[in-house]
Amino acid sequence: MKKNILLFGLGITLTLSMVSFTNYKTETKTVQNETSGMVFTEGTFAEICAKAKKEKKNIFFDAYASWCGPCKLLKRDVFTSKTAGDFFNKKFINVAMDMEKGEGAALAPAFQITAYPTLLILNPKGEIIGRTMGYQSAEKLIEFAKPYVR
Repeated sequence: MKKNILLFGLGITLTLSMVSFTNYKTETKTVQNETSGMVFTEGTFAEICAKAKKEKKNIFFDAYASWCGPCKLLKRDVFTSKTAGDFFNKKFINVAMDMEKGEGAALAPAFQITAYPTLLILNPKGEIIGRTMGYQSAEKLIEFAKPYVR
């Protein structure tokens, strides 16, 4: 019995240690889709704005919710397309954020997110300069974003 309690305690300690090491981000990183689609940057909002300023690009911001059907279609069909990747990867810092979790939950009211998906163009200061909502084909999404290329 004592052996089982000791093993159980050791298991919990190891699990908590692993969780504490994986919860902290120290810098932005990019995540490439499996195909030649869009590359998304991960990090805090401040880090993303700093990267946009440094690279002299605006930010394409996908404000989504995990339960949203059209959001899933965008991720599966549009963000993975070569057409979208070729345009957005060169012209923008791309970010996708769940607006009901973590930093997204704090940004949702500031960005006045009322529906999903909401697709924003932000300047490097983090200010909204363009907005559209709902599912968009790759071609329509590019047409929406063209006026905001720096």
